[in-house]
This record gives sequence, structure tokens and C-alpha cells, in this order.
Amino acid sequence: MTSPISLIEFPADDPARARRFWTEVLGIQLEDRKPGEGEGWQTHEGQAEFGLHERGKGPGDTVSIPYFSVPDLPAALARVPELGGTLIHPGEKWAICRDSEGSPFGLTTP
Repeated sequence: MTSPISLIEFPADDPARARRFWTEVLGIQLEDRKPGEGEGWQTHEGQAEFGLHERGKGPGDTVSIPYFSVPDLPAALARVPELGGTLIHPGEKWAICRDSEGSPFGLTTP
């Protein structure tokens, strides 16, 4: 079984400082995001990507968030509230949710 982790994303108060920190600690390249990936930078080298964006006030802008790839996003989003979670920002390609314990996470299509 492959890992469902698609992306782990971190917000940054100082994006230049954070880019320097993560590229040097992890030895990765953070490139400008491609159209449809949102704002910021991320790796484009493997199955699980690493992302960074400027901290904002949106639902996915204040804490680090793991994104999990699911084969059927609408079906997964329907199960979130059924299982005690919350939909914060539903979308067609990606969504932000909270689990039954209040922890934020994202769901995305492959």
C-alpha cells in the first residue's frame, strides 16, 4: 500500500526565512507553485510533496496541514461530517477539514 500523504504544507510569517530554513534543513528545492497549486512554493520531486506559503487568515493558513490523497474526493468529503468531522473549505480538487478531534487536515485528488 502506498502512503495517502500527498502534501504537508507550512505557513510562514517570513517566507524568505522559512524557505531558507526548510531547504537547508531538509536539503530540498522549493519551487514556485504551478497553476492550480495555490500560492507559495513546493517540491515537485516525489509522491509526498512539501509546501510553504505566506501565513494568512484563511482556513489553511495558520497551522501546518497534511494533505491526504483520496480516489473519490466528493465521497470522502461526504464521510467527514458523518464521522464527526467538519468541512471547513470544500473544493473540487482539494479541501480543508477538521477530524473528529478538531485537528485540521486536507484532502486532495490524485
